[in-house]
Amino acid sequence: MDFSAIEKKWQTKWNADKTFNFDNKNLKNKEYILEMFSYPSGSRLHIGHLFNFTIPDSFAKYEIMKGKNVFHPMGFDAFGLPAENYALKTGIHPRESTNANMEYMEKQLNSAGLNYDWDCTLRTCEPTYYKWTQWLFLQLFKKGLAYQKFAPVNWCSSCNTVLANEQVVDGVCERCGTKIIKKNLTQWFFKITDYAEDLLAGLDKIDWPEKTKISQKNWIGKSVGSEVDFDLENGKKITVFTTRVDTIYGITYLVLAPEHPLVLEITTPENMEQVKKYIAETAKKDDITRQSTTLEKTGVFTGAYVIHPLTNKKVPVYIADYALATYATGAVMAVPAHDERDFAFAKKYGLDIITVIENSFGETVLPYTANGKLVNSDIFNGMASRSVKDKIIAHLEKLGKGNKKINYKLRDWSVSRQRYWGCPIPIIHCEHCGAVPVPEQDLPVILPETMEYKPDGRSPLAKNEKYINTFCPVCGRPAKRDPDTLDTFVCSSFYMLRYPCANNTKKIFDTDFVNQICPVDYYIGGMEHANGHLLYSRFITKVLHDLKYLNFDEPFKKLVHQGMILGPDGQKMSKSKGNVINPDDIIALYGADAVRLYLMFGFNYVDGGPWNDDGIKNCLKFLERVERIVETAFGYNKNLNPSKYDQAEKELDFASNFAIKEFEKNMQDFTFNSAVARIMEFVNSIYKYNLEAKINAKFMQEKIKDLLKILAPCAPHFAEELWQKIGNSTSIFASGFPKFEESKLIKEEIEIAIQINSKIVARQVVKANATNKEIEELAKTLVKDKLENKTIIKSIIIPSRLINFIVK
Repeated sequence: MDFSAIEKKWQTKWNADKTFNFDNKNLKNKEYILEMFSYPSGSRLHIGHLFNFTIPDSFAKYEIMKGKNVFHPMGFDAFGLPAENYALKTGIHPRESTNANMEYMEKQLNSAGLNYDWDCTLRTCEPTYYKWTQWLFLQLFKKGLAYQKFAPVNWCSSCNTVLANEQVVDGVCERCGTKIIKKNLTQWFFKITDYAEDLLAGLDKIDWPEKTKISQKNWIGKSVGSEVDFDLENGKKITVFTTRVDTIYGITYLVLAPEHPLVLEITTPENMEQVKKYIAETAKKDDITRQSTTLEKTGVFTGAYVIHPLTNKKVPVYIADYALATYATGAVMAVPAHDERDFAFAKKYGLDIITVIENSFGETVLPYTANGKLVNSDIFNGMASRSVKDKIIAHLEKLGKGNKKINYKLRDWSVSRQRYWGCPIPIIHCEHCGAVPVPEQDLPVILPETMEYKPDGRSPLAKNEKYINTFCPVCGRPAKRDPDTLDTFVCSSFYMLRYPCANNTKKIFDTDFVNQICPVDYYIGGMEHANGHLLYSRFITKVLHDLKYLNFDEPFKKLVHQGMILGPDGQKMSKSKGNVINPDDIIALYGADAVRLYLMFGFNYVDGGPWNDDGIKNCLKFLERVERIVETAFGYNKNLNPSKYDQAEKELDFASNFAIKEFEKNMQDFTFNSAVARIMEFVNSIYKYNLEAKINAKFMQEKIKDLLKILAPCAPHFAEELWQKIGNSTSIFASGFPKFEESKLIKEEIEIAIQINSKIVARQVVKANATNKEIEELAKTLVKDKLENKTIIKSIIIPSRLINFIVK
């Protein structure tokens, strides 16, 4: 078979006939299947993208054959650093390079037989899309969820832009690997912290991998504790948050984050120089490094003291980098006897260590961080630490020195970026009116076609006088546009809602229509997006729900993470290692269907694994084997032995129904390699049947039709071509998926193994309903000679599988 020719033939026909297009007039049986869209950077699609995209495409085709009205769109996450960095590298304007890459990637997707509904495609860099990104920003601004403040942010000196916390991995930029520094800038933030509790609660009602739910829970980081006030000598106070108020009597010092607003105010003149020096050194460190448990603890004494709220003793105040201004109050009550960091710090600087909790079951070895019995704790002595917290909080509340409090590690989402290739922020800054939103009727604010976009730490748009200078929509006086662009995660936070109404120019989406199609039924993409895109999409969906635009508040019902395809050497693919597999070359060599089949069969979808050329060669041979048996079966006269239905036919019937049933189960479980294995077993059964002295040709041909139908989602062009060759005029995808019959899965006869001392000595076909006694007697007769002069100690029967005689 000329695979290249038939692929072009069927892709052309499917597109012309709109074989796989969604029927938006009939939503009763809809199913929304979506993969995370890709970045159209210079690298284009690699084999890993095809792994992510082809298998869900096979699943979508299977669901279509099952009668589902499948909505399966695709677009491009076109703004952002990958595309801009490629443009800087090549000297080609990002719009030109991005458009060229999107066109090429679309061809790559089509060449693999991926049948997306291109009528609903999205490109986030087009004004028709980012108009709604800007509209979304304005809705958050009006609701008080978008705000601007001067704050320490993560700065990548290589990309010359701010990064959200979620874009910093192990202290470095996730894009380029440059070490992150802290920098104070005026930035726009989204108040995702207002939704921390909703984001946690929502995890219980969605079908997501447990590891992803745990990752988000840890990132949100809910802590139930209390706030305690410590008075300063100048009349002000320092408020700390703690989850261990039971250790309050063990406080021997307080720690402030170096960025805490009170630090310079309370620092004494003799300590000011070293405090300022320490603040400057800390600014060079990222939060991840500062929280490391292995790093040596450092700090500086401010010279200030606070008054302990319960003992009235003076407590020294230090600054230390392990306290973060971005978490809770930015102040820590240090209890060195019962906290490992505090213990190491106190040891280093010779501070007091007071034991206030003893081990109830043995020696108290410091630092002791478990529960126990309170000591040195005044009226609370002898009480259990686990149950005393509420009593201590109540005591503090009476004194006006504390209260219960819930805190979250989650920080507000920093959305300003000092780069060119992004969605302009729809805000105008007026000296008289402040930050003024661009009127909705004036959207989109068009990204200008500037060539001055090389990043230098200042927003490139600020250099474009024609763009930046405008007039205030409120007072009409001269004003300036916001010079930053939005984080591309804003663009991708709502795209799943825009797809169904991609061509709607009047609204972001039609609420009634989207409420029928969404949420997404199956969402497929990488685990690396757990605390970025996946969290942000949930947040934006909840906001739109609260604004009455949606009747649901979770965007994705079921989430599946795909694994990674590695190079043949077992390493991550990279050009420098020379182990990259180019899908264009592989498809040209073996055909799209062999590639699709190998990607399904050669890997566990959620794990991935190393590429193996032998694997794809074997899949090609398998398709050729299928072609031969189809041609053989339909070469027979269909009137050959039409009434024959003996044991051979029953066995093939069993194989057929078993394959259909298991294939369905495997597809629903996303165990695609097992689904293909069932097809291969079925083919073996057909070949076995073909060796019979007499065959029922019509029966065999019907089984071949079942084979082609279950093969169709996996190797669509190949199955469609053979389907036509055997006399069908309509598409195989319109023929419906075969149904299995449970009655055919009950065997009248089965083959069992006969063992002696666990070694197989014979095999025998027996009636499926034979009793254990009948099986034992038959087996004894068959291996009578092998049991001579031996004593049977016991007989072990495993139903439908074997009988084992234990002898001596």
